[in-house]
Amino acid sequence: MKYDFIANALSLEAFKEMDYKAIAELALPIELMMENAGLHLARVIAGKASPKSTILIGAGNGNNGGGGLVAARRLAAWGYNVYLDLPIEITKELPLQQLKRAMLYGAKREAIKNPDVWVDAYLGFSQKLPLGNLFETIIAKANNANTIRISLDLPMGISEGDNSPRFNADYIITLAAPKKLLIPLLETDTQIYIADLGIPEKYYGDIGVAMPPFAKEQLYFVS
Repeated sequence: MKYDFIANALSLEAFKEMDYKAIAELALPIELMMENAGLHLARVIAGKASPKSTILIGAGNGNNGGGGLVAARRLAAWGYNVYLDLPIEITKELPLQQLKRAMLYGAKREAIKNPDVWVDAYLGFSQKLPLGNLFETIIAKANNANTIRISLDLPMGISEGDNSPRFNADYIITLAAPKKLLIPLLETDTQIYIADLGIPEKYYGDIGVAMPPFAKEQLYFVS
């Protein structure tokens, strides 16, 4: 039976509630979820890139950025050419640790022009609109580039309306559960995956939705 993305889609508030509850009650480490997110992201990137591709991963100073940096480390370990776009200073403990690891593995701190793959792990669900000139400039450059665009969790700039510039992702790896903000993209060429973070089925039931079929596919392809 096909998973119903729309019926099980969560508001950001409901997703945050489920996420924080799992962390508080199960002592589910944020770093572990970050590792899961980054590995799933790296798998999708590797499936779209060639061994000689240049991959630019944009990361911010939060958990979404940390997931992007995990993907950078994984891809560098697999032999890919990985570059990092860090438009703001990475100062928080977990993203900073992931940055150091990624660079030790061979990722280069250089925002190269015209990458073959451009990854948006800048902000995730914590983004606040309007984004401001810094991130809007990045969005414009990415959208005008001849590149494969991939977003982790939520594309930068996404909103319920069409007023804000948005990172036009070809692929989205959204985390743990479908998000209501992504429903309009089901009618576009954007392809969406849902990635398992390790949150138990009970926590989905507690907020009245079904868990994606992670027992069979930990990276579930929606569209």
